[in-house]
Amino acid sequence: MKYEIKYKPSYSMLIISLERGETIVGEAGAMTYMSPTVEVRTRKREKSILGTLGLSLLGRQSFFVNDYTATDGVGEIALTSAPIGDIETVEVSPSKGYIIQKNSYVASTPEVNLDIQWQGFTKGLFGQGLFMIKVNGQGTLFINTYGALDKHTLKDGETLVVDNFHLVAFSDTCQYEVKKFGGLKETILGGEGLVTKITGPGDVYIQTKNLKELVDWLWTLLEPRVQSRAR
Repeated sequence: MKYEIKYKPSYSMLIISLERGETIVGEAGAMTYMSPTVEVRTRKREKSILGTLGLSLLGRQSFFVNDYTATDGVGEIALTSAPIGDIETVEVSPSKGYIIQKNSYVASTPEVNLDIQWQGFTKGLFGQGLFMIKVNGQGTLFINTYGALDKHTLKDGETLVVDNFHLVAFSDTCQYEVKKFGGLKETILGGEGLVTKITGPGDVYIQTKNLKELVDWLWTLLEPRVQSRAR
């Protein structure tokens, strides 16, 4: 499958060229434009009624994707995500899977499996409203980052502590532990909240910007106006 990532690194857009019969799976809502030869089908990643019920009861999250298929000849489709940042490719193989943040998913080739019934998704294992997807199979995965992407390759036994809102993805060969940032005082006053301690071997992908910090900063500007109107 031919693709190009344009306008890197701040305003990246993924352009995919599809031969007749080829399909790309993309996050619902990520489409910017597409050729009239491309047909789209929206579906849930859950493959059974029990899976859907499990997500509703445990995680209260659903994950919709679109299958884009060139049915009437060659076609082109452009995909992007809301956060201002980069799009990168990650190659997935049977021996090299990943755990990625749900909001970082842009697209993948059909042979890549997105396991949302893994407990990290259904139980919100990483806290703070962040849900992770376990990725395996064979093919190419496209991920979006808020800001630039910072990659760390950990050796066996090497450890990295990452703020959860900066964590994009890590290899499924890594061991991980979600914990509070320091003691109670540091958690409340330090601002980080929960962090993930990741131990290699494997790769860790980190985004340089933090959406929560942006929201908090915007609220400092909006809060005085909201309060004044509420009086």
